[in-house]
Amino acid sequence: MRRLYKALIILGVFGAISYGGYRFYVTNHNPMLSENTTTVDTRQISPQRLFEKNWHIIKNEYYDSGMNHQHWSKWKNRYQNKIKTADDVKVATDTMLASLNDPYSRFMTKEEFAKQNNTITSKISGIGVNIINDSGKIKILSVIDDTPAQFADLRAGDIVISVNGEKVSGMSLAEVSNLVKGPVNTLVTLEIVRNKEKIKKQIIRKEITIKTVKSRNDKEIGYIQILSFISASTPNEFLEALENTDKSKGLIIDLRGNTGGLLANAVFISNLFINKGRLVSIVGRHDYRYDITAQETNVNIDKPIVILVDEASASASEIFSGAMKDYHKAKLVGTKTYGKGMVQKIIPMPNRTGLNLTIAKYLTPSGKDINKKGITPDVEIDFTDDDIEARNDVQLKMAQDIMNKMILTTK
Repeated sequence: MRRLYKALIILGVFGAISYGGYRFYVTNHNPMLSENTTTVDTRQISPQRLFEKNWHIIKNEYYDSGMNHQHWSKWKNRYQNKIKTADDVKVATDTMLASLNDPYSRFMTKEEFAKQNNTITSKISGIGVNIINDSGKIKILSVIDDTPAQFADLRAGDIVISVNGEKVSGMSLAEVSNLVKGPVNTLVTLEIVRNKEKIKKQIIRKEITIKTVKSRNDKEIGYIQILSFISASTPNEFLEALENTDKSKGLIIDLRGNTGGLLANAVFISNLFINKGRLVSIVGRHDYRYDITAQETNVNIDKPIVILVDEASASASEIFSGAMKDYHKAKLVGTKTYGKGMVQKIIPMPNRTGLNLTIAKYLTPSGKDINKKGITPDVEIDFTDDDIEARNDVQLKMAQDIMNKMILTTK
C-alpha cells in the first residue's frame, strides 16, 4: 500500500481511531438512531450476568437477524454457569462475536471503553507527540504545540529507545503509546537518541486536547484537513476552519488517513454543503430503512471544492465524500477509499464495559452500497516510490491544479 506518510499514533491523545465506528447523537424518534443518555454504565453485576447481557444485546440488536446462519442460543448454553471473572467475560464474548465474522463488532473492557470515551472527547493524559515506526525504530514524527513534549524539548526526528527504562525495540506503536500514557501529573521517562547522542527526558503527563480539524490558506485556495470525525468538537472546529478559509476562491478538503468517527459529524458537515435531499440511508435488521435528509441552514458555501481521499478514508469519511460526489458538489482526487459501509452503535454495559456493535449498513444518497467496494475518485493518482522517498505530495498538487482550473472556469 503506497502512502506518503507512514502510520502514526498520537501519544497521549488518541488510543485507536482505526475502528471507524459510530456513536449516535442524532436526535429524532427513529429507534435505530437513538441517542445514548449515558456514556458509562456504573452498575456492578456478576461476570456471568454481564456475559448474558452481552449475549442478549447482540441477539436483539445485531443487524443480521440470522446471526451468520447459526442458532445464537448455543453460546448462552455453552457458557452457562462458567463465567467467573472479567477475563472470562472478555474471552467468551470475543469468541461469540468472532462467530459473526464481523471485524467491526467488539467487546470493550473497562479500560478499552474508557479510552474510547476519551477519544470522543479528544482529551487524554499524555505528553503530545506523533510517532512512526521507521524501519523498526520508534521515531518522533512531530511534536504538538503547547504540550509537555514541547516544553521538554522533544523534537521531530528523535528516536525513542526506552520508556521508563523498558526498551521499546520490537514493540508496536500501540504498545509504546500505552507505556507513555498514564495518569495526569505523573512522570514518564523517555530515553531518546538525537544526533547519535543518548538523552533522557523526564516529562510530566498532562491532559491534552487535540484538534481534529486544521486549516490554512494558500493564495486563492483554502485547505481544510479533517483528521478524524470521532471528536464531539469536530463540527465546531470545522465551522472555524470554514471561517478561516472564507475569503478563498476554492476549497480543498483532505480526508486522507481519516478512518471515520461519529455519524452525526459526517451528517452535520455534509449538510453544510448539501441543503436539500437525502444525505445517507441507514438499513438495519429486516431491511428496515431510515433516510437522513438535509435540513435548511444559514451557511452558503458557493465555491469549487476538491476532496482528497485514499485507501484509509473510511466510514464517516465515505459518508461525507460519497454524498458530495453523488450531488456533484466536489471532485474527488486520490485513490479508492477503504469501503466500510457498516454502522456501529456504542452501547454502555454494566461494570463500565461496552459493546461496539454493528447494527446497520449505510447507502450513499444515490443508493450505492460501498461496503468492501469503496468510492472511486474522479481523478485517481497514487504515489510512486520516488514520491514517498522525496515526500512529494503529488495528490495535493493534483488537487491544487484542478482547483486552479475550476477557479478560472468560475471566473
